[in-house]
Amino acid sequence: MSIYLTAIVKSKADKIAELRSILLDMVSNSRMEKACIQYDLHESLAENTFIFQEEWADQSSLDAHNKQSYIQAFVKKAGALTDSVVIYKTDKLE
Repeated sequence: MSIYLTAIVKSKADKIAELRSILLDMVSNSRMEKACIQYDLHESLAENTFIFQEEWADQSSLDAHNKQSYIQAFVKKAGALTDSVVIYKTDKLE
């Protein structure tokens, strides 16, 4: 069963370019993972906000994704680059 995530990442105002670069790298790497069905990144035009829409094959695939070195590197840097990171695990209704 697919796992759906929406992640909302709010950048510190002076870290937008650096954060954008790291997030785009995460997109490239994540899309290479076999169990990645969807991994799209959007940027708000009005705020310092990035939004991920993700779909993973199953929970074990998502767990493996979260252990990847590039995800762990982001987690270590997130506090210095972001004001907040909120992740929603959802069910697709339609």
